[in-house]
Amino acid sequence: MTPLPKKTIAVSLETFREQSADPLADQVKEAISKSQQYLLGLQKPDGYWVGELIVDSTLVSDVVALMHWTGEVDFNKQSRCVKHLLDRQLPDGGWNIYYKGPSELNATVKAYFALKLAGFSPDEPRMLKAHATIVRLGGIPKANTYTKLFLAMFGQYPWKYLPIIPSEIILLPNWLYFNIYEMSSWSRAMVVPLSIINHFKPVRHLPPEKQLHELFPYGTEHSNLDLPFDQKLFTWKNFFLGWNRVLKFLDTLPWKPFRSAALKKAEAWIVERIGDGSDGLGAIFPSMLYCLMVLKTLGYGDENPVMRKAMKDFLDLEMNDPVTDEYRMMPCHSPIWDSAITAFALVESGIPADHPQIQKAGEWILSKEVKDFRGDWRHKNPTPITSGWAFEYNNKYYPDVDDTFKVLLALGKIKMPDEATKEQAMKRALAWSISFQCKNGGFAAFDKDVTKKWLQDVPFADHNAILDPPCSDITSRALEVFGRMGLSDKEAFIKKAIKYVKDTQLPDGSWEGRWGVNYIYGTWLVLRGMRAIGMDMCEDWILRGVNWLESCQNADGGWGETCATYDNPKLKGQGESTPSQTAWALMGIIAASDHLRPSILRGVEHLVRTQNPDGSWTEDHITGTGFPKVFYLKYDMYRNNWPLLALADFQKLAAKDRR
Repeated sequence: MTPLPKKTIAVSLETFREQSADPLADQVKEAISKSQQYLLGLQKPDGYWVGELIVDSTLVSDVVALMHWTGEVDFNKQSRCVKHLLDRQLPDGGWNIYYKGPSELNATVKAYFALKLAGFSPDEPRMLKAHATIVRLGGIPKANTYTKLFLAMFGQYPWKYLPIIPSEIILLPNWLYFNIYEMSSWSRAMVVPLSIINHFKPVRHLPPEKQLHELFPYGTEHSNLDLPFDQKLFTWKNFFLGWNRVLKFLDTLPWKPFRSAALKKAEAWIVERIGDGSDGLGAIFPSMLYCLMVLKTLGYGDENPVMRKAMKDFLDLEMNDPVTDEYRMMPCHSPIWDSAITAFALVESGIPADHPQIQKAGEWILSKEVKDFRGDWRHKNPTPITSGWAFEYNNKYYPDVDDTFKVLLALGKIKMPDEATKEQAMKRALAWSISFQCKNGGFAAFDKDVTKKWLQDVPFADHNAILDPPCSDITSRALEVFGRMGLSDKEAFIKKAIKYVKDTQLPDGSWEGRWGVNYIYGTWLVLRGMRAIGMDMCEDWILRGVNWLESCQNADGGWGETCATYDNPKLKGQGESTPSQTAWALMGIIAASDHLRPSILRGVEHLVRTQNPDGSWTEDHITGTGFPKVFYLKYDMYRNNWPLLALADFQKLAAKDRR
């Protein structure tokens, strides 16, 4: 953490106001106007906003591998994928999973494999450097289960050492202590297709020059690669590893009485979820990738309507940059999330609530409500209410709580021609969202009470995302919605949510962020939520949150935090200043303040100073979280819509302070 310069600390607030307040107010007004015009210019003809989701190189590596697995190589696309990979190779030869991060084993193995499939020789300098990094990091034996499984489908890792995913898992009844609906929605959408792959074990054999023997450290390729048991005898990990061995033995027997029924049900489950109303299985890249492999394995031809839709949905994730001609792959689309944040920021910053473009956004958002269909969430949440919004264009099986809360915030600011219809939708969605409150008072993303921690020891659950537990950031956004919609903090369920947030505060005053990087994200949302629900912002625990945010301010006036904080919390609050994280920190401090503070003035000045002439901001760092320690996302809209909202908050506080 960079300390504040002593001169800055010494300047009194009154002197700062006299010297800077009026010019800064004018600069903020101009910055807001430029930002508004920039964002209005990005609106799509149908009324929505959508930015690119920029991720690490693993998705492009998977695209190359998929083409070779299917035997349908588009050589033009492959050459563009190769350029993408080479452009992102680090000096030590590896690939990382976030900007300025260190080489990561799984990303590097996948990139190396993709380049080798594309024709690169292991003797080429770039490949030699990549090979050295992979071996230094432990080689293929240290990769995660999903990387090993992907390699197994090319004959590059022994199936016998992979954790089993029995197809019969889909037959387990919902009342059983474990069933597929006890897993997170994204894990479920991967596990079901992988259970089919586990049965057939399809392998595409590679010629010798494309194999990966060299990525096994010397002496390990033909050793026992089974997952090791804990030294302590009675642990959940040992329990599941024991069952893994039992299930593997049963899988070798010729008599599998439930296998045929399980395979048919799993296939039907997948086909149903890639039908109308969905942009692919789960509408996310990993499950859509496995879905294509499953359909190929089951014999679906290229002209089969199911295969054609699955392939179209997958290809719709491609990004072809018109400026650089670069090829990229997105993990999913984010139009509802982007539209809700942007519309909310525009109205909060002064665009009229009945502005034609704002109303068009409202119409589009309302048209995307999932109001006549009960998705997978129904298995854990029996509420008869059907409502909610997803993250993507169409994903009727998986509307989520966080998007729905954000949509409610946006609709609450938009004045529609038919206000009655809007209010009905908001009332319906609010009741649906409240029904997702978990037993501990918090709110999760997609499901209710998917919190059985012992599942994290299941052998195939090493992607750090098998659960969908409540988190302080979504719970705090819920509190902001409840406050803005006029609910009282005397309500029992709101008291329970507030208690959950207080209980999850860390000793230094901060909160961890589950869906944004990281402690800045979590702490900002808590402070904003508490202000909206009417909490006394002078309570000690709230002031400790404010103090923590202020302690992280960089010398340039901004805030930044690296994805590395998920691996090493000692780095919390530290990083190069970014527009989105500066905006979050500012909004958190402003939410807890009734007067301008030096930290606020310096942060606002930073945003004004770093704005581009066209009204945008530039952000290289990743500030969005997919799965902590595993997968991160750079939301391209974040660099623009959050700063606008922060400047709007500042304007309101400044006006109030002058009074």
